[in-house]
Amino acid sequence: MRFFGETHIDFIKLRRVALVISAVAIAVSVVAMVMRGGLNLGLDFTGGVETHLKFEQAPDIGEIRSALAEMGLGQSVIQSYGPHSEHTVLVRFHLESIAEVVAANILSYRDQHVELRSLEELKDIPGVKGAGYNNLLAVFTVDPNQTDKVDINTVGQRTLTSIIQDVISRQMTSNMSQAITDRLGSEQTFEIISVSLIGPKVSQELGRNALLAIIFGLIGMLLYIGIRFQFRFAVGAIAALLHDVVITVGALSLGGFEFSLPIIAALLTIVGYSLNDTIVVYDRIRENTKTLRKKHMPTKRIFNLSINQSLSRTLITSLTTAIVVVILFIWGGEPLRGFTFALLVGVIVGTYSSVFVATPVVYSWSKRKNN
Repeated sequence: MRFFGETHIDFIKLRRVALVISAVAIAVSVVAMVMRGGLNLGLDFTGGVETHLKFEQAPDIGEIRSALAEMGLGQSVIQSYGPHSEHTVLVRFHLESIAEVVAANILSYRDQHVELRSLEELKDIPGVKGAGYNNLLAVFTVDPNQTDKVDINTVGQRTLTSIIQDVISRQMTSNMSQAITDRLGSEQTFEIISVSLIGPKVSQELGRNALLAIIFGLIGMLLYIGIRFQFRFAVGAIAALLHDVVITVGALSLGGFEFSLPIIAALLTIVGYSLNDTIVVYDRIRENTKTLRKKHMPTKRIFNLSINQSLSRTLITSLTTAIVVVILFIWGGEPLRGFTFALLVGVIVGTYSSVFVATPVVYSWSKRKNN
């Protein structure tokens, strides 16, 4: 099946224009990440709690935010999702940032008063109530002789933050539920559907494994293409893959999406999708080179012919994939929004890079070699 008739587009001639477009897109992506202070890491990589609530009636998100602000969770992500009739709300908050704020408040209070004479003083420190005052009493002490507990007057910031983070993880969901009930009243009933907790050690391991997955994936593809084709083809493919990943990550940063494990899965999917497109073009180049070189056809014409011959197949594949991804992006709900956005950008950029990045790299290398 062909999407359109035979084409005779001079893609190699357009490679310099494409180079400028790619350079601008990459520059914008890098600037976006720098301006936002790096990647907006989600709970998978920073540690935190994700709670799903289901209300009997449509809740007031503003009231829920006010209730959580009173317990130090004003910066939480609070949003409705799913069908409107289900009245489901997602609440996400980062443990690390909250624990750091509470620890900083305790240390600031301690510095101002030299030391805490009683743990009762913790009640006057912002954020302690939300962290779980009673649980803190079970961990800390002001008596140096109580060796089974941590002396709050001598503990350092790093240890204090770690302890508070552990306490918050056990206490915050219960406090949050009570705060919402107190704010909305007993008439607005709700239930906690699920609570997902990711600790800091687990999140660090997930981040490391995700990075290794991408690196090893690129290395494996480099070896595969280098063996199946030639080394210059592998270099072109890797250049296209890096191009796609950087621009997709930049688009996610511009869109304010959090980087989570589904986003990493989307990036790996994009890598595989882009590579598949690139290999289709590479196969056509290899076949045409074997047959048309004997007829003394110029290298530029062989490359243009190969791209044009595979163009219809490439566009059909990309279009059908994009249609499905757009549908998921619009109606898939908030949990799939970042994943589908990454896939949509990746499909577009991956199709572009197969023609205007991977192939021109091989062409320039081949031209230099022949000269």
